[in-house]
Amino acid sequence: MAFDTAAQHCAAALLSGDDLVTRVVPMATGQAEHLMPLLEDMLAAAGLNWRDLDGIGVGTGPGNFTGIRIAVAAARGLALGLGIPAIGVTGFEAVARDLPRPCTIELPAPRGQVWRQRLTVAGADPPALVMHDTPPPSPDPDMTIAAVARIAASLLGSPQPRPAPCYVRGADAAPPRDPPPLLLP
Repeated sequence: MAFDTAAQHCAAALLSGDDLVTRVVPMATGQAEHLMPLLEDMLAAAGLNWRDLDGIGVGTGPGNFTGIRIAVAAARGLALGLGIPAIGVTGFEAVARDLPRPCTIELPAPRGQVWRQRLTVAGADPPALVMHDTPPPSPDPDMTIAAVARIAASLLGSPQPRPAPCYVRGADAAPPRDPPPLLLP
C-alpha cells in the first residue's frame, strides 16, 4: 500500500502482484481526517486487512508542509504497529521512475517557483527551489501514487531508512526573534 498527502489531494494505491488500484480524492485541506478512512476503504474493497500488507510506500514531498508530515507520520505509525517496513519516495523519484538517468525533474511550487532536482545513476543532487517563468503542470496524481507504490515495492527486502520529509525550504512560520517575556515571581 502507498499513500501521499503532500499536494491538494489524498492519494492511495494498493499493489498486489501486477494488480494496482489507485484512488485520488481532491481536497485543499482535511487530508488528516480522510487518509485512514480512504486506506481502510481500499483494503475492504480488495477483501484485505491491515495484516495482509507487506510494506508501506509513502510520498515524502516536496509539497505542503503539513501534508507531508501527515503522510510520513501515518506511514511510520502503521509500519511500527504492523511490524512492516515503510519506504519513503520523493515526488522527484516518482515522476522520474521510467526516465533514463541522468534527468532533471521540475515540480510546480507556490509563488511562481518550481522544485528542481537532478537525478543521476548514482543518486541525486540536493533539491532546490527556483523561480520559473512558466511552472510545469502538476504531475498526474494517479500516475504519481502508482509510481510511489511500485518503487516502494521494488525496495522491499532491502535496507531502507525510515521515511523522512523532503523539505526543499524552511517553513513559512518561524519562532519569534524577540526574547521571551520575563516571568515575575
